[in-house]
Amino acid sequence: MEAAAFVAIALTVITAATPVVFAALGELIVEKSGVLNLGVEGMMLIGAISGFAIATSFDSAVGGFLASVAAGVALSLVFAFITQTLRANQVATGLALTLFGTGLAALLGQDFVGQPFPGIPKLAIPLLSDIPIIGPLLFAHDLVVYLSVVMVVGVWWFLFHTRAGMILRAVGESHDSAHALGYQVIAIRYGAIAFGGAMCGLAGAYLSLAYSPMWAENMTAGRGWIALALVVFATWHPVRVLGGAYLFGGVTILQLHAQGLGVSVASQLLSMLPYLATIIVLVVISRDRAAMRLHTPACLGRTFHPAR
Repeated sequence: MEAAAFVAIALTVITAATPVVFAALGELIVEKSGVLNLGVEGMMLIGAISGFAIATSFDSAVGGFLASVAAGVALSLVFAFITQTLRANQVATGLALTLFGTGLAALLGQDFVGQPFPGIPKLAIPLLSDIPIIGPLLFAHDLVVYLSVVMVVGVWWFLFHTRAGMILRAVGESHDSAHALGYQVIAIRYGAIAFGGAMCGLAGAYLSLAYSPMWAENMTAGRGWIALALVVFATWHPVRVLGGAYLFGGVTILQLHAQGLGVSVASQLLSMLPYLATIIVLVVISRDRAAMRLHTPACLGRTFHPAR
């Protein structure tokens, strides 16, 4: 493979993985607090249409990203109110959130179908971006790609090197014990859920404003579900989320290049590859039950009933 072709494919893999990194990091924090939110896909779609609508209406990519974050947080707080305040079932509420977000995004996006957006500019770091192969791979991305890596490091530091991260993990492991120690379990989970919504909104905005700068109904194409699976694949560790996202991004781009090269396999089968890879990885990981029990937050999906 020529160097130019390798660089082009690698750059596409990185951009394809970036929205999954954001969404998976957000869900990782949510699950570390003991909450299971299956509404990732819906929040990503709401973020995608909100960001695109504001960006095209006001010609501001920054405004679009901010709007997407706000929309993701707003939708996540609906989930938080229903599951944490009203104590409804988290699985059912998350699925309802995905259905609601998908339908609402389609409704809001009717007037924006087919509208163009120029995307967001790439950063060209002087001298460094001119280095053969390494330069384009590391120093010629847009700002949001770098932000995704910064967020991985930030989430890792927060979880394992700060008192607040330790409290969040304690809530996810035993909410009753954390409550007995005086920590506000519901408030902490509200904060974690809101952060997850913000990250999902940001992931959606990257899809509609950078990865494929346009709005199309259901444009997430299952990436929210892949992000959910990626959290398990990474065994709830943020650094492994980054590697897993690039792995799934590579599988996604592989099937696109295979179709472009005219590989004599049904296009529907090639389109299944990212999701098939997700299933295979989950099956392999699930076989190690001891490791799964060790890394899974003990209170994941359990409703907290404070002692009176």
